[in-house]
Amino acid sequence: MINKNRNRLFTVLGTALIAVLLFSFVNRNDKLFAIAKNLDIFASLVRELDSYYVDEIDAESLVTVGINAMLEELDPYTEYIPEENSDDFRLMTTGEYGGVGALIGNRTGTNMILMPYKGFPAQSGGLRIGDEILKVDTVNVVEKATADISKLLKGPANTDVFVQVKRGEDTISVNLTRRKIVISNVPYYGKIDDQTGYIKLSDFTTNAASDVRKALVDLKSQGVTRLVLDVRDNPGGILKEAVEIVNLFIPKGKEVVSTIGKLESVNAVYKTTKSPLDKDIPLVVLINERSASAAEIVAGALQDYDRAVLIGRKTFGKGLVQTTVPLSYNSQVKVTTAKYYIPSGRCIQAIDYSKKDEMGNSSSIPDSLRNEFTTKNGRIVKDGAGIEPDRMIEPKSYAPITYSLVARSLVFDFGNEFYRQNNSIGAPSDFQISEDIYKDFVSWLEGKEYDYTTYVEKALDDLVKYAEKENYFEEIQPTIKDLKKKVSHNKEQDLITYQEEIKSALKEEIISRYYYQEGVVEASLYDDEDIDLALKVLSDQTELKNILIATAKRKN
Repeated sequence: MINKNRNRLFTVLGTALIAVLLFSFVNRNDKLFAIAKNLDIFASLVRELDSYYVDEIDAESLVTVGINAMLEELDPYTEYIPEENSDDFRLMTTGEYGGVGALIGNRTGTNMILMPYKGFPAQSGGLRIGDEILKVDTVNVVEKATADISKLLKGPANTDVFVQVKRGEDTISVNLTRRKIVISNVPYYGKIDDQTGYIKLSDFTTNAASDVRKALVDLKSQGVTRLVLDVRDNPGGILKEAVEIVNLFIPKGKEVVSTIGKLESVNAVYKTTKSPLDKDIPLVVLINERSASAAEIVAGALQDYDRAVLIGRKTFGKGLVQTTVPLSYNSQVKVTTAKYYIPSGRCIQAIDYSKKDEMGNSSSIPDSLRNEFTTKNGRIVKDGAGIEPDRMIEPKSYAPITYSLVARSLVFDFGNEFYRQNNSIGAPSDFQISEDIYKDFVSWLEGKEYDYTTYVEKALDDLVKYAEKENYFEEIQPTIKDLKKKVSHNKEQDLITYQEEIKSALKEEIISRYYYQEGVVEASLYDDEDIDLALKVLSDQTELKNILIATAKRKN
């Protein structure tokens, strides 16, 4: 097998080299000659390493490392996709795969089910959140990487797979039949109040626009007269889906985004092609620092047309377009071919990857080089740093004790314990962590490790380091000692002081056991500053209109 791979590798390198050399000879092109020369050097190097290196080498793997290292010099979005990774790539772009329908991951060194998707084989077969994965078919997977387990669980639809898990002290075995798994881009939608609808858009894979359309049609049938579209934490995806989602809210024939690159073939203008579903419904779009790419196109285009009020935090700033180009032997390269520009003319790319410092790091575009543009109503917007919201919400911070309880999976483990002891809970919108449940959690924590450093303790530790470095420590040591004694954290007190945010984390974990992803989203709506502000803006039509014309008035 090694010889076969080696021969195939050298054949590919040789064919590529000959093609480039011939092309170079015909065109007498210095650049192509340089490429051909270096390909020849690269092929010779791999061949000689394979012959002379003291140990056996995996030439194919070595070449892959070289390819990836080369692409790292460009940007994070240009990547090589070997044949064996094509299924994972297809999942990212289509949201479809053959498998059991469960998110798996590693918690504190243990591979387990993190979320079975409702209605798919893992959930209907009885697998639960927190089940530790022991075997897939005949393979013991306890020590395997999560990615390897995922590959074992996937396979053609209608094929069987045996899964063995550990739940508490019990070992459970199930036979599941794989299905074509289609992950919805809209994990939840519903009414926040009598008039306001809410749509959570988590991805832009195939059918994203259709998923949003169906949700909006259903909400309107329930009497919704205003809408919150949530693209927080949405990493983006298919450009066409973004254009069609914008088209739900703006008229036919309007430009949504244009792409401009080095090749004429990648230059394009994308316009709305249909009549909108509702061009008048008052609209708020929620964004944050993890809203990227297609999510930014939707938010930015709706902002540029003054069609929606944006609430939250500045988006990620990915204004680069990737095109997938097929290579030999079913491999592919996803290469950045253009930048996209939204209707005002701005590009929201925040990092300039063409310029790097001595350490090879790229930098953000400085404010002094950001350009001003205007929306339809004349509001000033800028390029070069993502999409900035019309109303900013500061990110929520959590106490060190909460971070520690979550990071050490203690909140997760208690959720499993609670589920084993309680057959049901109230609806996600009604369920709360009662005082009795919280007392049970505090008691359950006894004897468990969750130490942490408070912000003040960290600041004092830093002060000691600087004082020692500058020879002041001896003078201030008594004061430091006294301060440390006063601020030394008390875990029991912190459990009381920060109980509301700890309760919030517990609530999310417990609800996920009974209502899965949809329930978690629904429950979160009732303790969300962004949602609260969205409701306030939407309920005051004067405020809504003032936001959309405020800058224009100041400018005039």
